[in-house]
Amino acid sequence: MTAPPAEPARKRRDALADLLEEARGALGLAVGFRLWDGSRVPADWPRDAMAIALADEGVVAALIRRPRLDTLVKLHVDGRLTLENGTIFDLAAARPQGKIGRMLREIPAGKALAVARRFAFVDRGPPSVLDRVRGDELARDGTARTNKANVAYHYDVSNDFYRLFLDEAMVYTCGYFVEDHADIDRAQRDKLDMICRKLRLKSGERFLDIGCGWGALVRHAARHYGVEAHGVTLAEEQLALARERAEAEGLADRATFHLNDYRDMEGPFDKIASIGMFEHVGISNHPAYFAAMNRLLRPGGLYLHHCIARRAKKSEKRFARMTPEYRALVRYIFPGGELDHLGMSIANLERAGFEVHDVEGWREHYRRTTYSWWERLEARRAEAEALVGPEKTRMWSLYLAGCSMAFARGGAYVNQTLASKRVRGPAEVPLTRGDLYA
Repeated sequence: MTAPPAEPARKRRDALADLLEEARGALGLAVGFRLWDGSRVPADWPRDAMAIALADEGVVAALIRRPRLDTLVKLHVDGRLTLENGTIFDLAAARPQGKIGRMLREIPAGKALAVARRFAFVDRGPPSVLDRVRGDELARDGTARTNKANVAYHYDVSNDFYRLFLDEAMVYTCGYFVEDHADIDRAQRDKLDMICRKLRLKSGERFLDIGCGWGALVRHAARHYGVEAHGVTLAEEQLALARERAEAEGLADRATFHLNDYRDMEGPFDKIASIGMFEHVGISNHPAYFAAMNRLLRPGGLYLHHCIARRAKKSEKRFARMTPEYRALVRYIFPGGELDHLGMSIANLERAGFEVHDVEGWREHYRRTTYSWWERLEARRAEAEALVGPEKTRMWSLYLAGCSMAFARGGAYVNQTLASKRVRGPAEVPLTRGDLYA
């Protein structure tokens, strides 16, 4: 196919501006546009009002040739498609009410086709920094080597980077808000204590935290509950800081950390917690994972299973289909990761020899947690960019905001499931749950 003669850039811009005006009217958008030459749509759109900024003509060309969420993510992370005078939450609030597809049919097809024709042969611009990241294509074979590579991609970004937006103890999982407040440090302390209380930790017991992060739960359990606490992680930067903090707090003899695959640990343990680690395992590896939990736990011992989950669908085949948002998450943020649904977790626990005692949904708690992280990262954006670069900062900001909105809308859940290694006779949990809230 031969490219048509080059058209003046001004005509292309004018055609796009005309189309964007039509789209704003059809959708009732409360947001304007700033084009690469400084012109605005509408032309009189205030400079201090929220606007979507297109850095170059290639942005339009890229979206025309590949009109997908993946393209939008790449353009945003590369800094070529950004939002001025507003946040992604502001943009979401300005989203049209009603069926967008039906509204878009109000736009004259001729104008849309004219823009597509004019920009079809425009250079899409340089490769994206995300082109080399294909987390969804990494092997989910469950081997220690693959798991370590996947974990290192996300967690070994930089301890200093995570310090910018996490709480003082650096807990990178869902907080627990016992009241309506916005103090992330308090929410994480309350979460750590709720985990210990659900497990009914007692002095002298052996406790294992699978995927221990920077060691906050291990140290909390050792200090406040007198257990022999062990943490296992595959992230080297996390391990170093966890050991450093345990030493500084005088807990090195009771809080130990291991750079191991969880399957290499030796039991038995009285209690085990897996808090926000299970998402990395991969669905095909679930039977082996739960078998390992059963092997590591003594008979009657308690296991707390805390993980993000998706909503079950009418069939497992439909559940296996990835939405564009989910695919972007595993491609660029959590390589090798997969989310199950609550029923799948419970069935796997029972198949592996566990008895399920309690399930608690924490969706609203994670909405607040991820929003707090996003807010704190945005407040220290300049520092983040100095540490990891503007592209990774934009990626993490988009990820945290997207997660918060997904939890707010019910597109993702968080569940805490308490189970015990099945025995004949009474289980080691109270008849009621009053002790958790006393």
